[in-house]
Amino acid sequence: MSLVLYGLNKCSTCIKARAWLDSHGVTHSFVDYRDHPIAPALLRDWAAQLGGWEKLVNRASMTWRNLPESARSPDSDDAWLALIAAHPALVRRPVAVDGAGKVGVGFREASYSARFLAA
Repeated sequence: MSLVLYGLNKCSTCIKARAWLDSHGVTHSFVDYRDHPIAPALLRDWAAQLGGWEKLVNRASMTWRNLPESARSPDSDDAWLALIAAHPALVRRPVAVDGAGKVGVGFREASYSARFLAA
């Protein structure tokens, strides 16, 4: 399985997810999306797989809460993409993309076990 984990190097949840993967022998690579911004087409695909932008963007984050009210109502894919480009920390972390292109967000040991250790 070629697993790619996307997130931020200093994100505590990303650190936990990476440590879990390492401790369970799950080979993966990591992309810090501040250093390597995610292509718009890939972000669109992630949002579509997850069921919408609201599932991809962390609207409970400090980054979201610190946005002006007018920025919290994107009305198109392009508006969401512009918002993420300006504030990459809005994307839920980590984003796990497996070899088949299936996307998942966040980290919970139970869901990682089911997804990455099931044979």
